[in-house]
Amino acid sequence: MKHPASRIFMIKPVKFGYNEQTAGSNSFQNKTEEQSELIQTEALKEFNALTAKLITAGIDVQIFEDTIDPHTPDSIFPNNWISFHGKMIVLYPMLAENRRHERRTDIVNHFSDATTSVFDISDEEHKNTFLEGTGSLVFDYENKIAYANLSPRSDRQLITDLCNWLNYHPVTFKAVDKTGLDIYHTNVLMSVGVGFAVICTDCIPDQKDLKKVIGSFEKTGHKIIPISVEQMNSFAGNMYQLFNTNGKSYIVMSEQAFLSLDKNQITELEHFGEILHSPLYTIEKYGGGSARCMIADVRR
Repeated sequence: MKHPASRIFMIKPVKFGYNEQTAGSNSFQNKTEEQSELIQTEALKEFNALTAKLITAGIDVQIFEDTIDPHTPDSIFPNNWISFHGKMIVLYPMLAENRRHERRTDIVNHFSDATTSVFDISDEEHKNTFLEGTGSLVFDYENKIAYANLSPRSDRQLITDLCNWLNYHPVTFKAVDKTGLDIYHTNVLMSVGVGFAVICTDCIPDQKDLKKVIGSFEKTGHKIIPISVEQMNSFAGNMYQLFNTNGKSYIVMSEQAFLSLDKNQITELEHFGEILHSPLYTIEKYGGGSARCMIADVRR
């Protein structure tokens, strides 16, 4: 079956760096004394290398440049403030104040026309309730299911309200790391593609929650590919499936994620698409996000 070509946008960084405001709820970030100019230089190299590979593979990629002012160190991760659902665009509330400046009217307008509906729930920030886009929500678009790990960045009521509006079924659960801390985003521990689901089951301690998630995948016929906590920490859960203009499937991930996988996992993934990986070590180390976080999927 040929799938429609993916259309994505990405934000080219101009001042990427460690964000103090997000570090409290993102254990994947690493503080540094390294000069910010060096971090930006390396992050830009990584961004350019990944986008070049995507474009060479025939993926429809639109690149927007970040703004110097206001300073948005995490703008390279646009999937947290916007998602697309046919003729509907959702704008999300984000926990860190400096991340709220990432929402850009020019980008929303670029992808809008007279028939587009914009569902803006970003005002929920004033109530201290948050839901950070496709970081918080991993959508199974084909089956209209939204998987969501409850955390300070993913409010249960907002998940319910949004799913009602989109006519999606929410599957919520609680996931923690080895120290018992909340895993900040759902897309760090799981990825759902056409026919497969990658998930770190060891991070879901409640057996009822785990049974609910696995049962949902079994019901929709997804091949479950488990990953370990160590592989999750290498961003193996942060992969994403894209289709080029010929309908060919690619599974996009970082080099670190790819190197963490064993031969059986790679073989299983290759049944669902060609693996495309690229070094993202600087972005992962200081931003606490990886390949999937960098992709805003413009679903039409």
